[in-house]
Amino acid sequence: MRIERLRAALGGFLLIFPFGLKASGPAGRYEKTDNGIIVHIAHPRPHYPHLISIQAVTDQIIHVQAFPTDADNPPVSLMTVKTPETAVRYEVLDKDGFIRLSTDSLRVLVDKNSGRVTITDVRGRVLLGEAERDRPVFSTDSSLSVTFKSPKDESLYGLGQQQNGWIDLKGKSLTLLQQNSNVAVPFLVSSRNYGLLWDNYSITRFGDLRAYGPLSELTLKGENGQPGGLTATYANGDSIFTKRQEQVIDYKYLPDLGKLPKGYTLARGLVRWKGSLTATQPGLHQFMLYFGGYVRVWVNGKLLLDRWRQCWNPETAPFSIPLGEKAVPIDIEWRPDGTESYISLTCLPPGPGLYKDTYSFSSEVGDAVNYFFIKGNNPDQVISGYRLLTGKAPIMPVWAMGLWQSRERYKTQEELLHTVRTFRAQHIPLDNIVLDWQYWRPDQWGSQEFDPSRFPEPDEMLRTLHDSLHTHFMISVWPKFYTGTQNFDLFQSKGWLYTLSVNRGQKDWLGYVSTFYDAFNPDARRQFWQLMNQHLFTKGVDGWWMDATEPDIMSNTSIQDRKALMEPHALGTASRYFNAFPLENARAVYEGQRATDDQRVFILTRSAYAGQQRYSAATWSGDIAARWHDMRNQITAGLGFSLSGIPYWTMDIGGFAVEGRYEHPNPADLEEWRELNTRWFQFGAFCPLLRVHGQYPYREVFHLAPTDHPAFQSILYYDRLRYRLLPYIYSTAARTWSGDYTIMRALVMDFEQDSVARGVADEYLFGPSLLVNPVCQYKARSRSVYLPAGTDWYDAYTGNAFHGGQRIDAPAPYERMPLFARAGSIVPLGPALEYTGEKPADTITLCVYRGADAAFTLYEDEGTNYHYEKGAYAEIPLQYNEHTGILTIGERKGDFPGMLQHRVFRVVWIGKGHPAPLEAQPGTDIPYDGQPQQIKAPI
Repeated sequence: MRIERLRAALGGFLLIFPFGLKASGPAGRYEKTDNGIIVHIAHPRPHYPHLISIQAVTDQIIHVQAFPTDADNPPVSLMTVKTPETAVRYEVLDKDGFIRLSTDSLRVLVDKNSGRVTITDVRGRVLLGEAERDRPVFSTDSSLSVTFKSPKDESLYGLGQQQNGWIDLKGKSLTLLQQNSNVAVPFLVSSRNYGLLWDNYSITRFGDLRAYGPLSELTLKGENGQPGGLTATYANGDSIFTKRQEQVIDYKYLPDLGKLPKGYTLARGLVRWKGSLTATQPGLHQFMLYFGGYVRVWVNGKLLLDRWRQCWNPETAPFSIPLGEKAVPIDIEWRPDGTESYISLTCLPPGPGLYKDTYSFSSEVGDAVNYFFIKGNNPDQVISGYRLLTGKAPIMPVWAMGLWQSRERYKTQEELLHTVRTFRAQHIPLDNIVLDWQYWRPDQWGSQEFDPSRFPEPDEMLRTLHDSLHTHFMISVWPKFYTGTQNFDLFQSKGWLYTLSVNRGQKDWLGYVSTFYDAFNPDARRQFWQLMNQHLFTKGVDGWWMDATEPDIMSNTSIQDRKALMEPHALGTASRYFNAFPLENARAVYEGQRATDDQRVFILTRSAYAGQQRYSAATWSGDIAARWHDMRNQITAGLGFSLSGIPYWTMDIGGFAVEGRYEHPNPADLEEWRELNTRWFQFGAFCPLLRVHGQYPYREVFHLAPTDHPAFQSILYYDRLRYRLLPYIYSTAARTWSGDYTIMRALVMDFEQDSVARGVADEYLFGPSLLVNPVCQYKARSRSVYLPAGTDWYDAYTGNAFHGGQRIDAPAPYERMPLFARAGSIVPLGPALEYTGEKPADTITLCVYRGADAAFTLYEDEGTNYHYEKGAYAEIPLQYNEHTGILTIGERKGDFPGMLQHRVFRVVWIGKGHPAPLEAQPGTDIPYDGQPQQIKAPI
């Protein structure tokens, strides 16, 4: 029984040695297992490793575990999946105080005295090494931490989705914590071509483990030089309410608002902190501003930050200031912009040398250090190893690659149908209409039933959408239940609900008492799907919007309170499994639907965790704000998320929440609003999923601007271009399943030898060929673009060629953003469509960008079911040889029901001296019936 439990806990990767983890040999020795070794540390100390388990999952993937005693159970793994238990060839050497395990690709050394692990390649080059320990690995409060060495030239990527604008995380400090707009995925990719998957589910800190401290750790003086803190002026309207000296700025959570001056209200508030900062430790000090509302920060009289965020969903803004003995003036202005709003400011002094050459993981709760090391020759191979461990990414349905239209919210059945009819009448391509929350009766959250007064005929509504309007339908489903509902009573009777919010009588923002179900309980997961199936899926719902899956049981409460709100917990404690709720909630829907029907599952979730890609779950970047810097931050948010191994990501085009000036705009604000949405849509058209969503004003293009306005024309252009690119997009999506590919690609993924490209944070590759450069500044009509080295690049709109390895000033007129195609690319385009299933791609244009050899595999299947998993798909290899100038359209491999037997390939050659736009129609037509064809490029 114990052996089976251990096997299950380790995800099936290991054949555990016969007698568990009880030490049976002398200290400083090892025992062999079927796939590795167990090392018994010589003279182990309390709070340091006693046993080290090194298991070879493959010759390039190593599972490392460290245990604080001689007899501990391995932790249960939720993120990893079982794989065939295949033996890996390895050898063991005990020499010079180290136990060394060697595979065909790696060497793993364990220090017998300390337990520190070092992993090298076969030539002895260190890839990953645990650093000398300056603190215990295990603490009495059940936390644990490990520090790894990191060379100065190493860059680090991934770890989920953050809103801080960083692409390279080296030297940064992050807290991996699920909350609206920030997603924790504990998978790291190194520029040294390895990955580290940290198998832990509690809140985890990464990087510099020193905690940000209060401002009082600095020397503060008021606006007139008086000691004792910054001068805080609290005003309401034009009148000053009070002034006082303050040493901290700490209104971060709901309970903290009680620290405000007695009687002060935020609704019309304006708070200003003025004074100066000095520090006993000179150097660059890091600051973390957490805020809702309007905030501006001046340092030395210069404006450093000017931000806005909806008051109910704060965000962070990092900045740094060089400090020393000389006073640095600072001025912070906060306009809360709501009845409840939040702000805090913390700081971190310069770190010792340790933090410049290392990074750390520290988790709040854990019984063992537990991580996987993954070696690859490039980032794609590293991510492939991640998916071997955590599960493959299924192919999303083809309709999901088209345009989704959403708003908060369509209030009636007729409003929703009228919206889709307008798209069709104006011939604007569309595939998915999304119904956000409150389609239920006002007091029936969690019923999963439509309010009959507003959605009187949901079955007929879906039939109309599907049969007449050729549109798919996605609906919002929360893991939330109101008290007094039939479903609440059912789940409560089974013990499947978190209880604290109910016991408190805690009301949500609509005034009702509610709680969430325990997604870690397998019976609760099955019942949750049964409710969705009974009330929604059987009516014809095509996709699921899983909102608030952090879980957001109560917004803006403290982290400790958020944990308490997740009890009782089926697996133990909320502290231990805090970050994994979105993973298990997605599991409920995926496993439920796959057991019910062969229709492809599609899930959109506001949070994610390692392994979630196997549940056909995409993630969007949460309730972001509608400002230009928010748009800019979505680029790195999407790239960081994609580098974390989960390939499907999207965002609210236009930003979810808007400033009041946009709700009833003057002419100048209206034009900025239109341009913001235009630039955001240009960016969104080249994301894995194209999704428009937000609060008022409405985001449908026909509400944004009249048809002759450049905003309307540009959005329509990129919407149509997206549909023409479907053969390219869907084939690239198929590679995420067949080859563990990544669609939205930071430049480091394809140009890791280009030191400049490694740090570029505001442009990326969409698939293998298209370089995307969003414009994130108002009224910008050009932007600086870095063209990565090692290839030439073609302007997608003109076909003009540029050498790589240089930065250019690219034109960016209102209607277009800079877009380039890589030399040595084949980009297939299909016919113009208004929805994905409108007609077959009987003519596909192949844009062949000359200058290097090129290859692309065109993939097709039925698009809506899982028959592809059984081989029902077709691939057509396309290859261009630059030396001979010959394009080969290869033999079609495979077939599927409804496959197009005959088509035409229209070949367009683009090269130096022969420019042509991406959408060029003239070309040479090649009939194709599945047999190889060749065509030679013109001289």
